[in-house]
Amino acid sequence: MAENLTSRLAEFASDVVLPSETALTVARLSALDWIAVGRAGADEPVARIVRDMAMGEGGAAHAKVFGSDIRLPARAAALINGTTSHALDYDDTHFAHIGHPSVAVFPAALAVAQSTEVSIQDMLSAALIGMEASIRVGVWLGRTHYQTGFHQTATAGAFGAAVAAARLLGLNAKQTEHVLGLTATRAAGLKAQFGTMGKPYNAGLAASAGVEAAQLVALGLVANPQAMLGDFGFGATHHGEGNVDAALSGLGSEWLFESVSHKFHACCHGLHAALEALREVDVAEQEVSEIMVHTHPRWMSVCNQHNPTTGLGAKFSYGTVLAMMVLGYDTARLDSFSDAICTDPRVKRLRDCVEVIADDSLVETEAMVAVLRRDGSTLRGQHDLTGPVEIDQRILRVQAKATALIGASEVDRIWGNLALGTDCSCLI
Repeated sequence: MAENLTSRLAEFASDVVLPSETALTVARLSALDWIAVGRAGADEPVARIVRDMAMGEGGAAHAKVFGSDIRLPARAAALINGTTSHALDYDDTHFAHIGHPSVAVFPAALAVAQSTEVSIQDMLSAALIGMEASIRVGVWLGRTHYQTGFHQTATAGAFGAAVAAARLLGLNAKQTEHVLGLTATRAAGLKAQFGTMGKPYNAGLAASAGVEAAQLVALGLVANPQAMLGDFGFGATHHGEGNVDAALSGLGSEWLFESVSHKFHACCHGLHAALEALREVDVAEQEVSEIMVHTHPRWMSVCNQHNPTTGLGAKFSYGTVLAMMVLGYDTARLDSFSDAICTDPRVKRLRDCVEVIADDSLVETEAMVAVLRRDGSTLRGQHDLTGPVEIDQRILRVQAKATALIGASEVDRIWGNLALGTDCSCLI
């Protein structure tokens, strides 16, 4: 008989859990990454709209938000910060989760931490436990849930946000079961919103729902604690696969969050493996005769625009991003992806040299690149985004990305506070 998913997650959330040092380091990295993309996205239209709405309502001055010095209630802050940090779609991804863990969980954890005045280290631990829970829920729901049309950043993410909030509020395992049960009636988000402001809003909804559920249960609200399960539960009604054993395997001792993938290129994540493979190839523009890319078939309909005319379109074009890399454009910079890049004659010439081949022998996180040079020789590169990366190298790359977004001095300040600081209000 399969174990009870809700009970195990509630015990995981409420019991004293000692994360691995690697998991904590990766959580600090994701916090830095989340803060950087949140601050960089604060002026995006969707961020301003949601912030203006919440600021117009006002309320208790509990938590800070990106783009303003005004404090707002924890639920509102979570909504704003979740939406804002996903506005650029430049935040981390976990491929087992099938979504973005940080943008749902960190906004909830930080809002509750600021409203209850707990330390940065307690906030980080709760966020890590919440993100691990969201990944486990993502595994439980599986690809059927995602392929049906649900946005797992929003759905699985809401449960992770709830776990983080419940832990910070000091709820016990039985109370946390009620939090998860209540979240089951609030978690929502559709892939139909992709390409619109509704996609980042989904992340804000997840963060806000998690905070709300935990706060209500802390005040005494009683829900169905097993509403994730059963014939009328969240899993069954939302086309979940019910992968309970896989979701709970190693829970508490194995940290799936350690394999979270940080975005180092400001474009669709489906392009990143190919870009990383091309980084292994040292080739000059004038040497290129042809570039062949082998990628998983799922990306062919997602990020294989042949002749984009806008900067946004360029973010979904193998030909354009690979041409940019050969020409020395910094694909980590947001401003590299402009409308002008699509009309650059050098980019257009190299873009026309790129052939993209669907290859079902590859996993979704993998790509192979072959560059045929004019002298007839071929240079090859291959990369899998889930492959191991030395932690020191990962730190350097996340810090470099954050520096490009918010500046070196701010990165140094935030990284120092994440390691040794106590006051959560200093983070954003």
